[in-house]
Amino acid sequence: MAGAFSGLLAFAIEKMDGIAGLGGWRWIFILEGIFTVVIGLSLHWTLPDSPETASFLTPGEKEFIIRRLRQDAGTSAGQVRTNEGFQWRYLRAALSDWKIYFAVIIYWGNSICLYGFTYSAPTIILGLGYTAANAQLLTIPIYVVGVCSTIFFSVLADRHQTRWPFIVIPFSVALVGFIGLLSIPHPKLPGLTYAFLFTIPGGVYPPLIGCLSWVANNLAPTWKRAVGMAVLISIGNMGGAIGSNIFLAQQAPHYWLGYGLALGMVLAAIISTFVLRIAYGMLNKQRDKMSEEEIRAKYTEDELLDLGDKSPLYRYVL
Repeated sequence: MAGAFSGLLAFAIEKMDGIAGLGGWRWIFILEGIFTVVIGLSLHWTLPDSPETASFLTPGEKEFIIRRLRQDAGTSAGQVRTNEGFQWRYLRAALSDWKIYFAVIIYWGNSICLYGFTYSAPTIILGLGYTAANAQLLTIPIYVVGVCSTIFFSVLADRHQTRWPFIVIPFSVALVGFIGLLSIPHPKLPGLTYAFLFTIPGGVYPPLIGCLSWVANNLAPTWKRAVGMAVLISIGNMGGAIGSNIFLAQQAPHYWLGYGLALGMVLAAIISTFVLRIAYGMLNKQRDKMSEEEIRAKYTEDELLDLGDKSPLYRYVL
């Protein structure tokens, strides 16, 4: 949605070219920058810390959300601890969990491609023979496809209660798109180039949602989940520093490095998804070998809760 609206907004702000002696591109930075800073500062007062402090929720809604947080997967009763204090062992557990780092590769499959595409799409379209203003407008339908694709695959993942297929399938669409963009004899076939651009947000956006929810589903207790998600998102977003520097102006309109590296990252993300799917499946099968009676004879309920996703009663989402 942000990509679609930013293209429309940039088209409108470009019309301010020359006002106060500033170019249209400068006004884009000024106006969008002011809006971003104001919204960011306001979140300190408007974003609640927890359901209990959310003024826009009724008492009943607060209780409902708190119960849902407590009834999270972890034991046969479907619970993990949600009120334990921070302990350093949760930090160590998150940092030493190899599965998080494979999830980072999946995240990079999104962030490297996404940042590279977002900053370069108007330039790529400009190279097809359109004006700068029209190039901004032509990015709008591309991002709309990304929004629709994200909603579509998110609904399917929720309906089927599984994550990995709906990470692999859209990434495969993006894979085809990057192969196509590398194969086209640029600057010929501008229409085909523009058509292939639709596959990038349509294929790259949905896996990020699947990756975030997959990792969150498979980390417990809550402090390990909090640290694990922080590791995933912080390292994952570092891909933006790479992605924003791979579409080199001197390689236009072929962008061998940009399309090639993005293609490689999407392929690496698909492989990482299969690795995690196999690993989670094997761990679940291993835990299925012990009956609940055997497990409860060996561990107390508190011990099972402390084990989090290492609990033999815990089942990973696939």
